[in-house]
Amino acid sequence: MFVRKALVAGVALACAAGIAQAREIKSVGVTVGSLGNPFFVTIAKGAEAKVKEMYPNAKVITASADYDLNKQFTQIDNFISAGVDLILLNAADAKAIEPAVKKAQKAGITVVAVDVAAAGADATVQTDNVQAGRLACEHIVKKLGGKGNVVIQNGPQVSAVVDRVKGCKEVLGAASGIKVLSDDQDGKGSREGGMNVMLGHLTRFQKLDAVFTINDPQAIGTDLAARQLKRKGIVITSVDGAPDIETALKNDTQVEASASQDPWLMAQQAVVIGNDILNGKKPASPMVLIPSTLVTRDTIGSYKGWSSPR
Repeated sequence: MFVRKALVAGVALACAAGIAQAREIKSVGVTVGSLGNPFFVTIAKGAEAKVKEMYPNAKVITASADYDLNKQFTQIDNFISAGVDLILLNAADAKAIEPAVKKAQKAGITVVAVDVAAAGADATVQTDNVQAGRLACEHIVKKLGGKGNVVIQNGPQVSAVVDRVKGCKEVLGAASGIKVLSDDQDGKGSREGGMNVMLGHLTRFQKLDAVFTINDPQAIGTDLAARQLKRKGIVITSVDGAPDIETALKNDTQVEASASQDPWLMAQQAVVIGNDILNGKKPASPMVLIPSTLVTRDTIGSYKGWSSPR
């Protein structure tokens, strides 16, 4: 009888311990590069949808860092003061953000990097950006028949951009007939920045056959610059698969392809992984890569983009 009572008591204690260990998310902080970019808007919406699905009463606080490291430090401080359980972080600077990450973790907050790596984060969920760069630049090589002058239009030096350029360079470097005219000009990740860089390149280079831009806003700006200077016959590819690029691929532009991302899925996976970590379950790998798919003029009709029903 004593043994039975002790056993029952032990089971009860174990159950109580299990209940105590289960940690519910009450609030989440999300800080992204810029809410002026539909990619980051989709990340914010995808994260909120998953949090609300798992914990209907949870609060989600979203902030736009505008690629400003100091602003992002302040946002993370605000998340800590608000007592959030989880931070989804799209770092303005992958290395320099580490003190803020450590400060949040010291406060008992799990930090999951989204879209770009962040030093010290508990996990990272992002597109396989090296693969995305390869896909976009393989399309250039194919379109040019392996010969021509190409520009790599760079961008803010976050890990996603560095990896895309790396993947592109691998492909272009393997094509002996391809000459890379420039690879270090920063299009700022924006339409205006892409346009300004392209205007400079078109003025400088009389023969320019193709441009790889690190994201879709820069690709749109690049096409506008070519249109403005009446330069034709340029193959433009990029990475994102954004709504604007869907329109460009369906209309009379020089944009030929974009290696797509899925910001909705990325954000949702980040929330699930963050919740698991909070409850003692670490992912098999701290880096979760989501494969990219190339969207072209031939495949745009079947592409389910960011804004498609979920």
